[in-house]
Amino acid sequence: MPEDPSNDVFLVPASEVVTEITRLVFETIEATNSVVVQKENFSKFSKFLEKIALVLKELSKSETSEINNLSPAFEDLKLEIEVIKQLALDCRNRNKIYLLLNCRRIVKYFESSTRDISRTLLLITSEHLNVLPEITDQLKDLCKNMLDTEYEVSKEEEEVSEKIESGIQERNIDRSYANDLLICIARAVGIANEQSVLKREFGNFKAEIASSEQGKNLTETLRMEEIILLLGKADLLTTAEEKQTNYLTKRNSLGRQPLEPLQSFYCPITGDVMEDPVETSSGQIFERIAIEKWLADGNKLCPLTKKHLKKSDLRSNKTLRQSIEEWKNRNIMITIASLKLKIQTNNEEEVLQSLQKLLELCVRSELQREWIVMENYVPVTIDLLRANNTEIRKYALMILYALAKDSEEGKERIGTVDNAIGLVVRSLARKPEESILALQLLLELSRSSIVQNLIGNVQGCILLLVTFMNSEDSVAAKYAREILESLSFLDQNVIEMARLNYGAPLLQHLCSGTESKLIIMAKTLSDIQLSDQIKLHLTEKGALKPLLELLSHSNTEMKIIAVKALQSLSTVPKNGQLMIKEGVSDLLFELLFCHTLTTEIRENVAATIMQLAISKNSEGSEDVQVSLLESHDDIFKLFSLISLTGSNVQQSILRIFQAMCQSPAGSDIRTKLRQISAIKVLVYLCELDDRDVRADAVKLFYLLAKDGNDDILLEHVNNTCIGNLVRIIRTSDNEEEIAAALGIISHLPQDFSMSQHLLDAGALDVILDRLRGRNAHASLRNEIVENAAGALCRFTVPTNPEIQTQVAETGIIPLLVSLLASGSCLTKKSAATSLKQFSESSQKLSKLPARKNWMLSCCIASPTQNCPVHLGFCSVESSFCLLEANALRPLAEVLYEPDPAAAEASLDAILTIIEGEQLQNGSKLLAEANAIAPIIKLLSSSSIILQEKALKALERLFRMIELKLKYGTSAQMSLVEITQKGRSDMKSLAAKVLSHLNVLPQQSSFF
Repeated sequence: MPEDPSNDVFLVPASEVVTEITRLVFETIEATNSVVVQKENFSKFSKFLEKIALVLKELSKSETSEINNLSPAFEDLKLEIEVIKQLALDCRNRNKIYLLLNCRRIVKYFESSTRDISRTLLLITSEHLNVLPEITDQLKDLCKNMLDTEYEVSKEEEEVSEKIESGIQERNIDRSYANDLLICIARAVGIANEQSVLKREFGNFKAEIASSEQGKNLTETLRMEEIILLLGKADLLTTAEEKQTNYLTKRNSLGRQPLEPLQSFYCPITGDVMEDPVETSSGQIFERIAIEKWLADGNKLCPLTKKHLKKSDLRSNKTLRQSIEEWKNRNIMITIASLKLKIQTNNEEEVLQSLQKLLELCVRSELQREWIVMENYVPVTIDLLRANNTEIRKYALMILYALAKDSEEGKERIGTVDNAIGLVVRSLARKPEESILALQLLLELSRSSIVQNLIGNVQGCILLLVTFMNSEDSVAAKYAREILESLSFLDQNVIEMARLNYGAPLLQHLCSGTESKLIIMAKTLSDIQLSDQIKLHLTEKGALKPLLELLSHSNTEMKIIAVKALQSLSTVPKNGQLMIKEGVSDLLFELLFCHTLTTEIRENVAATIMQLAISKNSEGSEDVQVSLLESHDDIFKLFSLISLTGSNVQQSILRIFQAMCQSPAGSDIRTKLRQISAIKVLVYLCELDDRDVRADAVKLFYLLAKDGNDDILLEHVNNTCIGNLVRIIRTSDNEEEIAAALGIISHLPQDFSMSQHLLDAGALDVILDRLRGRNAHASLRNEIVENAAGALCRFTVPTNPEIQTQVAETGIIPLLVSLLASGSCLTKKSAATSLKQFSESSQKLSKLPARKNWMLSCCIASPTQNCPVHLGFCSVESSFCLLEANALRPLAEVLYEPDPAAAEASLDAILTIIEGEQLQNGSKLLAEANAIAPIIKLLSSSSIILQEKALKALERLFRMIELKLKYGTSAQMSLVEITQKGRSDMKSLAAKVLSHLNVLPQQSSFF
């Protein structure tokens, strides 16, 4: 019977069937060994293929007829192996990013093929073949192992997949997120983390997606488009030129004015623009934190619709969040662009405010730092390092550091600006705070190989860094060492030698004894800019002795050289103290009084003495027992020079006396200055047009007025002087001068005619303006407000009722109450004093209600309630009532102040409402204002005056039964302690209070 043609395949010889499948197995194994993704999974499968090849070899030994029966199974096996071979070839040849993104699909191929092949092999074992039982067992074990095997995506692939899904779901638009994702992909697929390589691979990936879009389902196409969009946000794929072009194109399309937020951007709960808007099931939108807090507080209904609401009902509104982000970024771009003109103005206050805003933008995000760089702020900011204003330079350094940190492009942009490194190095030699910022920036810049050589080429930079490396400031030393270690062109031995030997040549020449060398090195000291560390090092190593020899030389030129060198060294306080010990000040005073000196040298001498005087007020000055000026005549002689010299010397002399008046021996100096009629001279100097001299004269005048003699002030402070002080407060741009002028007024004698002169000159208006903090920088606002509050006290005394009323009508009393909470201790003291003085007039100013017909009063209720303390009609402006001003609680809070003067002034003010017949009603109000407890606490004060006043107050307050019952126990221990350790009069009074509390009998021996 003829065979069925369909069975022709079975006629293939057994050896050929096995040979073909075996060849295919080895080709597949070879393909799997060259893949770059899914290596572990391919390795697992490759081992199974090797075992299958061995089994096939054994099967080839079976009878042909038996193998022919397995031909269908062999065909299935062949097809499955071909699938894996093609998969291996694809994974070797296709785009790596594409393969990585399809890692889960590849795993499914492995799982499916492994499962199908194992089933095919199990069919072979089910046939009755004439093979050894060991081969059959081997086949069964192989099938079991294949079915038990699990294929997994790698940790890196899993991380990438999660980041992609998160980015797509959250619509993450942060470039750093896309950069991080791209780096993860590069690491997972084994490509270099370089812009050119990443850009090429991403381009190939997009091309492959575009060429293979036909035949894909819509879902897969959309997913790939989302992934391309997400990765496309990474700036690692964009060159600096492309980013600059894209930014400027977008910014130029925005206009110049920031847009107000849309109403839909505001949260109905907080009233602020939302960060993370969420939507409820009823369509209402809230800030996530706000609505979650609303629900956490126990609210179960929507705040707007009043419908039932659960936390699980909240859903992120990604579209709105993206709109808010776009609005914010638009306004930030416009803000950044607009700040440049303000930074380049001559108005220092406006420059500082703009720099502060720019720094905030720098710190906020990497994207905003990039926008700032692309707006070409780097050269503008570097140029600010030339500014005279220290704060401007410090802000410039902080901004440059923010732009350089973690940005190779930022470092290069800064370092390659002409003389940028030189200007940064110049800041190293300035005050410690600025030098630390400069070191921090220089360290960041030194991490760029391009900038390193630029740092080394700046003259004096290495020497300064070595100096800092030996500094006592651990932070500065650390920064300097790290910078030097990062400069690859420097040999470590060179660094160590510089560290050990720096400054040695200079000292050697100074101490050599050769006059010519000595002069050269002294000139060097005066001409070059040295850091404080170098100056201190030179002095400690013996530089003073040869300079003193030059200063004592008969040759005037040598004296001049020595003065300039000493002036340079004297700017360090420790050096100034050493100079005073060595007698430098005596030699300098001799020179200052020498009439043959030129004006320039006299200025140098005076400036050096000024530095010595300032050093007496610095740390360690207590070790310097020598005074600058010993006698009354010396003081008179120096002060007299003010009238005989130019403005620069005048300034130095005024500052010398300022420093001396603030020194530990300042009280004696101030007394001697008043004795030589210094105030008369200072009053004259206050009239000068030279603002610098005038400012220093006002500051010294203030120091002398603080503890001055009223008769001297009345003698010299006339109408002209008062007018000048008021004019200074109104027009000066020197806030230290303004504060001093206010301080002078606050210490003028409490004389009625002087107060009237001040009023006539407009002093009250300028005092109130400054008290309200108008036109004051934050750095000096406290001092100005302190002195303004002190000056106001003279206008609130009850002996001048007309002036009191005039002041109250300006609305100042509520401001005084607010200063009790926000002011300094001195401000609180003055504010409480003024409130006390106002309150002393309240009783007589409180208007008692007019007497009415008794029948009429029964029918018509009084329209206004009487004051419970003063029993009449009270208001803040008419009767200055503390109760109406809501001042009692703030005054009570001041009683807790550690400063006894502030607490005492507050207590004095509080006690005005329990005077005489006001005791009963006033004491109740004090209890309501929580004032009793702090008064009791004052019994333990270190101030005897406060103890005594608190004791007297409690003696009256504890006459009230309800107060005695409520507070008596808490006062007992302090009262008992006073009866044992206090003054005799206070012991008796404390015992009296204890008798009120029924702790001591009235017949006690304490009375």
